[in-house]
Amino acid sequence: MTLVAGVDSSTQNCKVTVRDLATGRTVREGKASHPSGTIIDPNRWWDALLTAVRRAGGLDDVAAISVSGQQHTPILLDADGAIVADSPQWNDTGSHPHMMALNAELGRDEWIRRTGLPLTLSDTAPKLRYMRDLHPEAVSRTEAVAIVHDWLTWRLRGFGPGSGVAGLHELVTDRSEASGTGYWSPETDEYTMDLCEHALGRTAILPRVLGPLDRAGVTAEGIPGIPAGIPIGVGGGDNAAAALALGLQPGDAVLSLGTSGVVYARSKSPVHDYAGYVCSYADATGDHLPLVATLNAARNFELATGLLGCTFDELSSLALEAEPGAGGLTLLPYFEGERTPDLPHARGSLHGASLTNFTRPNMARAIIEGTLASQVAMLDALHACDVPTGKLLLIGGAAESPAVQQVLTELVDIPVVVPAPDEYVTMGAAMQAASTLDGAFPEWGVEMVELADAPLEPGVLHQYAAAKASMGYIDVLAAGAGAGAAAPLTPAG
Repeated sequence: MTLVAGVDSSTQNCKVTVRDLATGRTVREGKASHPSGTIIDPNRWWDALLTAVRRAGGLDDVAAISVSGQQHTPILLDADGAIVADSPQWNDTGSHPHMMALNAELGRDEWIRRTGLPLTLSDTAPKLRYMRDLHPEAVSRTEAVAIVHDWLTWRLRGFGPGSGVAGLHELVTDRSEASGTGYWSPETDEYTMDLCEHALGRTAILPRVLGPLDRAGVTAEGIPGIPAGIPIGVGGGDNAAAALALGLQPGDAVLSLGTSGVVYARSKSPVHDYAGYVCSYADATGDHLPLVATLNAARNFELATGLLGCTFDELSSLALEAEPGAGGLTLLPYFEGERTPDLPHARGSLHGASLTNFTRPNMARAIIEGTLASQVAMLDALHACDVPTGKLLLIGGAAESPAVQQVLTELVDIPVVVPAPDEYVTMGAAMQAASTLDGAFPEWGVEMVELADAPLEPGVLHQYAAAKASMGYIDVLAAGAGAGAAAPLTPAG
């Protein structure tokens, strides 16, 4: 049996799965936690990768490896190849004023025109401006900028402190990762170097962008648990890896309920959304992956279990005891601020509570409805950009919840399909590893179950829109577009 390994260095942890090359079946796996917080020492990500490899039983029998991971988060390296400062993660909201400054300086539409991105606080360019403004000494020593999967791949190849400038020129990445920086063009497949320099305040070496089936190199000697000389796949961003594993086709959309909530679809052409919602990322196949994201998703359910003193399964049962609309109780789930809509300083708010509806079942349902209404609204942003979405794939840890499934089918009027549980990011990375051996992505396939249709409950979305309006947010998308979801809103004024 030939084995390949896929790595997912996500926000919360690092996962490694070892899979059978012939079938894609997981043979063994390992996992290690990442530090909490949003400003992180990148060395902790490398340590977690090595721990996850060890917990997976080592990779001595593995023929190839590839790394995927959280997007946007920059790692700044000096001329020796050493890290110059801790990294602000994609979900750190401290970069919001720096994003606003970049948009003010060049114009928001100019960023969209040149990069396909309505610049958000999560993108790499605002993180670089944040570092320039708050850590000028570190930036003065910066010679190269890499994203997390770029840097981990580089470390697997034996580079790091002591590699020098020549080693920095060995940094590589893929289209999906480059497309999330805010200084890469989806039209030319090249960096817009002047935008990177504008954000950072100096020139920097950037990873060379490889093609979908290219090798990133081979593993170095002396890495615990990893054999030397095995090929390394190009890797990529987490959503692109998951889309690859799911076999996403044009017309398919994905709702991923993870640390963030993400809706994306495969497209043959890039998108330029001057309304400011859809990010025109690249996928792992050579196509495009227009995407909309929120900061608040599955962690809302974790919060709910603590609040209500129940397990996740019990939360689902409680929610299903309540009627659609939760008796008029509505949650705006902006617990950590929000990216879509752009509300970095917002907090969660509960609306419509009364003596009669303030019950545990209604609270459980309001949390699930509010979270999903926030995610489903993103489908309309894709439709407004003429991105077809005829089917919705639901993935993530919460996808198996009966209440999540039921509520989602009540909020959209397209088929909802639930793929069999798997680690789709590591699966996509493993497919990239496999491609280094065979020159093509394996056709492993994924089992999927289509959910039964449910009567649409537009009242839930109307409650959600009314709650937003009561907070002073203005609807900027045409109401009722696409899947029947309430349109995303932006702050008034």
